[in-house]
Amino acid sequence: MRIGTKRMLLKLATGIAIACTTAVVFLPSVASAATTAYATTTVTVRERPSTNSDRVDTLTAGETVRVEGCRDAWCYISSPERGFVKADYLSTNRTATVRINPNFNLSFNFPQGSFTVGNGGVSIGIGNGNNNEDEDFGEVCFFSGSSYSGSQFCVEEGDSISRLPSNWNDRISSFRNPDGLRVTVCEDRNYNNCRIYTTSARQLGSLNDEISSLRVR
Repeated sequence: MRIGTKRMLLKLATGIAIACTTAVVFLPSVASAATTAYATTTVTVRERPSTNSDRVDTLTAGETVRVEGCRDAWCYISSPERGFVKADYLSTNRTATVRINPNFNLSFNFPQGSFTVGNGGVSIGIGNGNNNEDEDFGEVCFFSGSSYSGSQFCVEEGDSISRLPSNWNDRISSFRNPDGLRVTVCEDRNYNNCRIYTTSARQLGSLNDEISSLRVR
């Protein structure tokens, strides 16, 4: 298959998958009524159900959201912004973590490939090749206490936060980096006065409780 044709089919398949993913949430036969839920930590809202998708918003711990539907890995929310959030970071109880259960799956085949919306997220196949649309990237988890203690939030590979929310600004004391990602932590907002790590950090020395922005690459 010519590269141009393959790219066109991939774009078409992606568009169909995204449309169907959103549509399935509202199908009466598979979707439950909208549910109020709460973010269990600081978490990214994505344009599509993929860690490789654009950021729409960032939820803070305890923030209320309206969940329209979920599958195993992702939930679609309609407020405060429309987008997709990993189900692991949402709870139906404000004071205790109560996991939201999945409620739909969908598969579709077409002449030059297929896509699946289900427990593994959105998977798109074109011709004989593979597509990593729903590939999970590494993440780094930040903690309010030293030696990975206290409250925590996690940031996925490729993400950056130029201004930490008020409940985390100048509160980070350690972080876990199990995948050896490039972690930039900065004393000032907008990535000024920074230090770079490629390992975990049980303590942050002079940057302890001083971090206001960060990147994970």
